[in-house]
Order: sequence, then C-alpha cells, then structure tokens
Amino acid sequence: MTAAPAPSGPDTIGELTLADEEATRRLASDLALAARPGDLLALEGDLGAGKSTLARAFLRALARDPELEVPSPTYTLVQLYDTAPPAAHADLYRLGDEAEVDELGLRDILDDGILLVEWPERAPDLLRQASLRIRLRDAPNGGRIAQIDAGDARAAARFRRTLAARHFLEEAGHGDTLRAPLGGDASARGYETLAVEAGTASLILMDSPDLVPGPAVRGGRPYAAIAHLAQTLAPFVAIAGALRDHGLAVPTVLRADTGAGFALLSDLGREGVLDAQGRPIAERYEASVEALAHLHAQPLARIVPGPDGAYRIPPFDRDALSIEVSLLLDWYWPDRYGCPASPDDRAAFDDAWAPLFDLAEDAEHHLLLRDVHSPNLLWQPDAEGIRRAAFLDFQDAMIGPTAYDVASLAQDARVTVEPELEARLIARYCAARRQQDPGFDAFRFEAAYAVMSAQRLTKILGIFVRLHARDGKPQYRRHIPRLKQYLTRTLPHPALASLAELYGRWRLLDEDGPPS
Repeated sequence: MTAAPAPSGPDTIGELTLADEEATRRLASDLALAARPGDLLALEGDLGAGKSTLARAFLRALARDPELEVPSPTYTLVQLYDTAPPAAHADLYRLGDEAEVDELGLRDILDDGILLVEWPERAPDLLRQASLRIRLRDAPNGGRIAQIDAGDARAAARFRRTLAARHFLEEAGHGDTLRAPLGGDASARGYETLAVEAGTASLILMDSPDLVPGPAVRGGRPYAAIAHLAQTLAPFVAIAGALRDHGLAVPTVLRADTGAGFALLSDLGREGVLDAQGRPIAERYEASVEALAHLHAQPLARIVPGPDGAYRIPPFDRDALSIEVSLLLDWYWPDRYGCPASPDDRAAFDDAWAPLFDLAEDAEHHLLLRDVHSPNLLWQPDAEGIRRAAFLDFQDAMIGPTAYDVASLAQDARVTVEPELEARLIARYCAARRQQDPGFDAFRFEAAYAVMSAQRLTKILGIFVRLHARDGKPQYRRHIPRLKQYLTRTLPHPALASLAELYGRWRLLDEDGPPS
C-alpha cells in the first residue's frame, strides 16, 4: 500500500495505491481501527471497483471475525451487524428516491453506530454527512487506487493516524501484517496486536501521539508542563532502556519513530496480576513490590540514554506535587458540592499540604514509574525472581519519593487491595530493602508512604471526575468509593493530622453532606 504525496487540504487524506485484493482488505482493516460511532463511510466507484470487498473486510475487522458472513445488500438495501460498535452496510444502487433513506433508518444508525454506504451519490444529502469518502478506481498498471477524503478535520486526523501507523509498519518490515485493537488507557495512547507468522514472537504496536499541552493554568504554563508529563514517545523509550539495565522486565522496544509517535514492542502476554474474579493475586503483587525494592536499591542515574540523545529524567518537585493535588479542588470539589472552592478553602488546602510537601522533599528519592498498578502489570510465569512481574507504563517516570510507587501498587485504584495485603506489601518491601541495605529507615519510609498515598489519592479523585466531565469516560467514576476507602485508611497516620482534620471538616469523604 503506497501513499501519494502530502495531502493538499486539511480534510484531504490523499491517494493510496492498492496492489491487490489483500491490500484492499488491509486498508479496510486499518480504517476500522479508526472508525467511531457516528461515522458514515461513503464507498464510491464503478461496478467491480472493490467497494464490496472493502466493506466486507471492514465489517469483519470490526467484528474481529475473519469468517463473518457479509451478504450483499443489493436487494435488501441495508444489512445490520451486531458488532461493537454496531454497524450497517447499505447499497443504494436501487434507491428510488432519497426519501427512502429515512424509511430505511440509515440516519438513525449513526446515533450510536457506523454506516458503510455503497453508491452514496444516489443520496446527496446523506453523502454530505460522510466522515470519510473513499473513491475506488482501477490503477493503470493493475490493482486499485483509493482516493480518501474526510468530512472534517477531526475525522481526517483519526483516519490519517491509522494510515500513518501502517506506513510505520511498512518501514519496520511488517507492511503486510494485520492489526487488531488491544486497548488503550486513560490517555490518548493506544495499543494493537500484530498478526505475525506462525512460530514468530508476537508484537505490539504502540500508538503514542505527541501530548497536546493544553491551556496555561499556573504561571503561564500548562498542567502537563508543570506535572512533567511526557510530551513525546522519547521518554518511554529512554525509561524502558534504564529499567532493563536495572534488571526489570519491560517490553523490548524493537523499533521506534519518536517523531511520528509509534513504537514496535515485544509482546509480554496477557496474564495479569488479578484472579478470575478481578481480585489481586498476592504472590504477583508481592513479586511486583520486590521488583520495586530491587530498583530502589540500585544507584540512581538522573540522565539516561534516549532515542534522541541523553534524556534527563524530570523531578517530582513541589510544583508537580502541588498541581496534581489541586485537581481535587478543580474537578472533584465542584462535582461533589455543586460550586467552586472558595479562596479561603484553597488557602486552607495549600496550608495543609505545605508541610507534607516538605516531608516529600526530605524523603528517599529514586526513579518512580508513576502508574504501578494492575492495568500496567503482566505476569511472566516462566521467569524467575523480580522478572516475574513485567512493567508496562512508565513514560511519565520521574525522580521522586520511592514510597510513591509502593503506594500506587498497594492501594491499586482499579481493584480493592484489602488492608491485610497492603500491610504485607509494605512489610515485604521494607524487608527486601533492609536485606540490601541494613541502614534502610523503615519508619521514615512509612511516613513518606502515608504522604504519597494521600497525595496520589487526592489527585486521582480529581482525575477520575475530569475523565468523566471533560473526556467523556464515565467508567472511572465507579472507582471513587474505593479511593475514599483508601484515604480513610491512610489519613490516621500522624504525619497527616492537619490534612485529616481539614478533609474531616469538609466532610470530603462522607457519602453526603456539604463542607461545614
């Protein structure tokens, strides 16, 4: 599949040369990865141009079923499919009048589904709603040419991205590989599995577009800059190398294009750290915390080799700590109380956190990975020791209190870690650290653990509300009661006395009731 020169307009994607039927099917599969509910894909071209071939492959990719029966809708005019999201395939060649479009319910399909339409030019009003127009014609020297245009800039960005991923795979020697979605996370990153030849190790495509910083929120800087979030793919590649050098199990970066935001990774499997009921498996959490103890006992390097030269790992400094906890006031507070936090409330909040940030600055520091919890851990049953637990998400790694990652694991935001297991994980970590360094100060660590736990949970309360309110991801709200339970468990630590008093006075963790 060969792309034409750069597109001429913001909504023009360009021309692709499709050498054979398999190339047409690959294009359809790639487009299915980028399609979203509400998309209308208009398939244009003469008889025999390949419209049905593309539609059939698109629907099979959407259903993740290469054998899905996809009959022609020539006589039925429309065929419905129970895919995720739902889809419909329409052929308007026999359409008598455009009014029949509404009788067929085609526009209704776009409320929560995807619509593929052959001969869309027979319904000009419907065609104007197309998210993507694909015009197929014969190529002079065989094969086909697909002219692809998007209905708007947002659709263009989505579909251009999936074609850029195919270009990256072509350059990596996997241009003929079929792709399937693996899922993403709370960020814009996404992952795909690649179908490779039998007997060959499977691969993962990581799609990590550059971070859009957002508006300035403090001191003329956006949140991402203050919190030291990774702006590009480069930090992931650099930290992966550093962790591997320290003996931890992480994906091998086989190829990366940091400018385009794509990486080809080794596939570490699908076996996680939870049981069939979604509960933590103690042995696997303990192996993970021992891997953290091993990492924190190694010499600390603040500058590591990166794909674009030396990479300086940013600090988890006071500005980052502060901007993170402020998410509670910015998002959780108005969601809970129906009004913004007052200047007096913000001042009391800052006063309560100031001595805790002092304690964090005085705590033991090392490389912290930031998101050590069940979605980012894979079990390696054939490995030994600390390599039994593999770490996946670390592009936002910083230099900060070692207690942070232990708290992230022992108070997993996605699943409930009971108090007994949390205590075991802390004890296991401290024992491993003392074994490597008899001078390890467990009391100092436990105070830092309480502070980092409170800091992280306060931040995530704001993030999970933000994911719903701003990003349209309501599924994260179901974890909020668990976060409150963890905070209720943590706040009695003496180091948190002032914060506990403030949160109690605000009735922040109660089921109901405004602050007093």
